[in-house]
Amino acid sequence: MSTTFTTYYHSPVGLLRISGTDQYVSEVHFMKSEEVATAPPASADLPPLAIQATEQLIQYFHGDRRVFELPLYQKGTEFQEKVWNELMNIPFGKTISYIEFSRRLGDPKAIRAASSANGKNNLAIIVPCHRVIGAKGELVGYGGGLPRKKWLLNHENKVAHGVQTLF
Repeated sequence: MSTTFTTYYHSPVGLLRISGTDQYVSEVHFMKSEEVATAPPASADLPPLAIQATEQLIQYFHGDRRVFELPLYQKGTEFQEKVWNELMNIPFGKTISYIEFSRRLGDPKAIRAASSANGKNNLAIIVPCHRVIGAKGELVGYGGGLPRKKWLLNHENKVAHGVQTLF
């Protein structure tokens, strides 16, 4: 039987809740201030995977990691899972428009469906939904909020290219 865990990491963009089992990571969630007060306590005995996930996030924020190497699981429809898998193909430090992203999925008209599936991603940062932007290069929709999206994109751009700001 799998052991479940919940742990927290105080990242540069706010408190992250990291959850999963000893077999996979199933959630990286930006905590809202109202959630922090009612958050369940961190698991007492963390499995090695929980520690590994936290360490990889720390490495990402320090600019030492561009690709996460963790077993992941999030349940969704076939289309949602296709979207989440395609998000993993967007390179670190790069962005893609929703229209180009829907083309990659095989249907340029599926922009709204792709956007909706993107918004249901439970593995923030690790499954890089923040790398999808508007057709004109503008920041649009992000479950963690546009300031966090901007911060993540600027961070990745700086690490990848030595450039200070993208947006």
